[in-house]
Amino acid sequence: MGRILIPSNGADDWRQFLAKPDLHWAAGYSARTLAHSWEAAQGIPPEVGALMVKAFGLADLLFAVPEHKTALPGGTRESQSDVFALVRHAAGLATYTIEGKVDEPFGPTVGEWSASASPGKVERLDHVCGLLGLATCPSDVRYQLMHRTASALIEAERFDAKLAGMIVHSFSPDGRWFDDFKRFAALLGVAIEPGQVATIVVPSGKSLMIGWATGDQSFRDA
Repeated sequence: MGRILIPSNGADDWRQFLAKPDLHWAAGYSARTLAHSWEAAQGIPPEVGALMVKAFGLADLLFAVPEHKTALPGGTRESQSDVFALVRHAAGLATYTIEGKVDEPFGPTVGEWSASASPGKVERLDHVCGLLGLATCPSDVRYQLMHRTASALIEAERFDAKLAGMIVHSFSPDGRWFDDFKRFAALLGVAIEPGQVATIVVPSGKSLMIGWATGDQSFRDA
């Protein structure tokens, strides 16, 4: 990803950053829904901001980047966050990765992703687990949740931020796939419910929060 960012003039400007714009940019899909939600808020959507405030106090968005890519070791494919947000809190600077969902699943489990793993995959998984302070990575946890959370911590190092967070911004009316998120939280040693946050301290000494925000359903039809 280049280092020069072009300001957005509206939700449709987000489309160009998708890996498959013709496939993923449609009403009812997470990419378009998320773009309209964030653009309508002209900043942090209230349900997302509420979680940030619960974790670290008043939140001031410095900038947000759609489809932001974070490099991971062990290969050339980056972790691509639906939104990356740099936020200033009274407690310090925070880096957030936002994962948008409507009905889409979180992808393969660690076991499925690492089946017949190459040396690069082994290196990548070890690095992700190390960032999160995990001695082992259970096979039933969704790998996407692992690397998206690790991305927030990697970005915190880049921006010299002492706070980080990963938030699932879900537009599913029945909270589809929340059980996968709850399993991931349990791996980190915390309990979680929609609209709540959990915070841990990771080996780097940074405070890491995770949360599940339920978005406004009207944006599904945008």
